[in-house]
Amino acid sequence: MIQGFGLGLRTDHYTDFIERKPRLDWLEIISENYMIPGGKPLHYLDRIRADYPMVMHGVSMSIGSLDPLNFDYLRQLKALADRVEPGWISDHLCWTGIDHTNLHDLLPLPYTEEALHHLTGRILRVQEFLGRRILLENVSTYVACNDDEMSEWQFIRELSARADCELLLDVNNVYVSARNHGFDAHEFIDAMPAGRVRQIHLAGHQDHGDCVIDTHDHPIRDEVFELYAYAIERLGPVASMIERDDRIPPLDELLAELDLVRKGAEQVLARRSHAAVSA
Repeated sequence: MIQGFGLGLRTDHYTDFIERKPRLDWLEIISENYMIPGGKPLHYLDRIRADYPMVMHGVSMSIGSLDPLNFDYLRQLKALADRVEPGWISDHLCWTGIDHTNLHDLLPLPYTEEALHHLTGRILRVQEFLGRRILLENVSTYVACNDDEMSEWQFIRELSARADCELLLDVNNVYVSARNHGFDAHEFIDAMPAGRVRQIHLAGHQDHGDCVIDTHDHPIRDEVFELYAYAIERLGPVASMIERDDRIPPLDELLAELDLVRKGAEQVLARRSHAAVSA
């Protein structure tokens, strides 16, 4: 069981992890970066995997697409999982392409009963093929569908129950979407089924006032730290990590930021435990 605090494995830090072996509970890899027959990425992956537990995070499953499931992709994903032996496999609750064309973006879904039915069947088939539950992540959104029949958090909660899948809660994405659409981020967190949230993502964003953009190129902002504390208070200890995909700093800076995440979570959990004992 993977627990504690991790980082996303990025090429900038390969040498650090091999030579220095910094203290870290686990690493998350982007699945598609290693779904190849050979070469340097797999060489480094195998060396680093010898020292750190890993989880796999994908960006191309396109679980919400109307295209048929891509079983060539799923076979490669399963082969990588056999190699890495990850704690879990995750992807995004979105669609990324149509007519077999990958648009390389995480595109929003309509929150309707029809979409729930469509997604449930696809998730069940993917999980049967992989032989394991998958985690699905809430994405940042900037537009809403006029035909939505429920809130995003109601949709996610219901989907996780119907498809018997698990969840990757991206707290930064909750904050970004809440700002863009004007809903209460705490209400989103309150709706998450604690028993199904296996992982939390934290990241930075750009605030343009009337629009907030999920960029993964800044340190975690104070308001996201505060929402993370609320999530941990509500959900209990959940494996948590920092995503940084651009303007990647030296590893020591990320480790220092992760230490702040760890200390904040420990303080919240200590208060939570004390309150439970006192009740």
